[in-house]
Amino acid sequence: MGKIKLLHYPWEPTFFSLTPEEALVYRGDVFTQIHEIVFHGKGGYDWVSVYNMPLWLRKFTWHKLVEWYEKENNQNSSQNVAEQSIANMKAAGAVSKPQQTVPDYIAKASRK
Repeated sequence: MGKIKLLHYPWEPTFFSLTPEEALVYRGDVFTQIHEIVFHGKGGYDWVSVYNMPLWLRKFTWHKLVEWYEKENNQNSSQNVAEQSIANMKAAGAVSKPQQTVPDYIAKASRK
């Protein structure tokens, strides 16, 4: 007689399943995404709501947050470039304060 093989699971997965290692990575990715949405959502989302969101909505929200912060970074970097170029021009003496022009005549108001 042969030995009976005891399985940890009664049925072995045969279709669209993750290995335990893949499941840990996927789970970590999900929790990281939830954390990022809650943290960078600036109080607009709580953990339970994001956890219970449908997958398509959580991905949509995630991509919108990524777009927003990329746009914000691009604007900040373009502002920094402009400010840096002005500072460089000032340092080189190319930009100076505008001189105030004083009129060459003096007029008094008439009294009635």
